[in-house]
Amino acid sequence: MEIPTPRCKFSLIIIFIIISLSLGFVSFIFCIAAELVRNKEGDLRWNGKLCYLPTSPSFGLGIATLVTLFIAHIIGNTMMFKSSCSSKIPPLAKILWFISWLSFGIAVILLIAATSMSRRQVYGVGWLNGECYLVKGGTYAGSAILVLLTIGSINASAFSTSQFHLTNKIHKQMG
Repeated sequence: MEIPTPRCKFSLIIIFIIISLSLGFVSFIFCIAAELVRNKEGDLRWNGKLCYLPTSPSFGLGIATLVTLFIAHIIGNTMMFKSSCSSKIPPLAKILWFISWLSFGIAVILLIAATSMSRRQVYGVGWLNGECYLVKGGTYAGSAILVLLTIGSINASAFSTSQFHLTNKIHKQMG
């Protein structure tokens, strides 16, 4: 029975970090695309009393952004905890992990609200209390920046944790 070497385990972590980074980049691209195709004031129809806003293509892009962001964040968290076999996690990894969750939470809230507003808002129903709402310019772009911060910090946390444990194992074997 052959025990996998730390080098093989480290390579697997790198592969999953690359997958997470790729999904995060796709999520970023979806955010930017959603910003470009969101509803503008010219799309709003007003009959003097009631408003109507058609479904924006940013609705589908917002959902795609949320899905890819969730998957990338799950992979990043899994790799961080997988690479931290012992209870010792370096302080830098803890800080990066906290930043990733904070930015993830804010990004998800912004994306859910903006995506929800991008659905069709019919006469008399609107988005909230019968009123139509437009997604403010920069909402999706701000979310894109938070997506990059989320994915970068969770993957940096996973990488620093795996480096910390790889270095400790090498030193323990030599000493």
